Amino acid sequence: MRNLLSVIFIVSSGICFSQEQFDPVKSGYVLIWQDEFDQNGKVDSTKWSFEKGLVRNQELQWYQEQNAIVRKGNLIITGKRETVPNPNFASDNLDWRKSRKQADYTSSSINTRGKFDFQYGIVEVRAKIDTALGMWPAIWTLGIKNPWPANGEIDIMEYYRVKDVPTILANAAWADEGQYKAKWDEAKIPFENFLKKDPAWPSKFHLWRMEWSEKTIRLYLDNELLNEIDLAETLNPDGINPFRHPHYLLLNLAIGGNGGDPSGSFFPSEYLVDYVRVYQRKN
Repeated sequence: MRNLLSVIFIVSSGICFSQEQFDPVKSGYVLIWQDEFDQNGKVDSTKWSFEKGLVRNQELQWYQEQNAIVRKGNLIITGKRETVPNPNFASDNLDWRKSRKQADYTSSSINTRGKFDFQYGIVEVRAKIDTALGMWPAIWTLGIKNPWPANGEIDIMEYYRVKDVPTILANAAWADEGQYKAKWDEAKIPFENFLKKDPAWPSKFHLWRMEWSEKTIRLYLDNELLNEIDLAETLNPDGINPFRHPHYLLLNLAIGGNGGDPSGSFFPSEYLVDYVRVYQRKN
């Protein structure tokens, strides 16, 4: 079930593909944390916590626990078109989380905050994403110290619309001057590039990988390097480097926002994750 992908060796526009999938263990790493999603039922509460309600980015979904389940070896996060009344509704409140009377979509967002965090190493996530209009799946990390963006954000995978163009993203963000202002090191690859290589891409599982050291963060998709971030450049205004501190993991399917208008898309939408594995060097 978990045979890793192989690709042909090509050098084109500075992108390299190796004949065999990179093996962290053969490169001197050991597995320190994993979820293989092999036990049917609820998400393992010893490893993951849930976000609830309206959370960020003025997205359309209401996050709730019941939209995530483990079945047949996969975590399945389901986006649904359904109405959930907002218990915090107040029509005169300026906070969008309270000024909305209801949410018209539901989904799930899980994270390891307070249960697992790590500093440096390799993260591998094998997943299949829904690329329909309105979908915004992500694999990402946040630092355990300070509010966003001073804590640092690493987007191992995001898929959404950039100027209405479907795009795969691999990013990092840290603090700029001013509250809630961020600097970004972004890679934005039009989704069309992947479809040209494989028209069946959306129907398949793919492997996302982050290699994180004291000096760099490298983000890969199916062994293709999408972005390399120089950590000498990622300093907050106070001089702290948020990528030299521990981070925790997040998996979520957002709806709307940068994902676009989901009103014409098919629901339910499914974001499947086969496994999450974290490795660190032996010493």
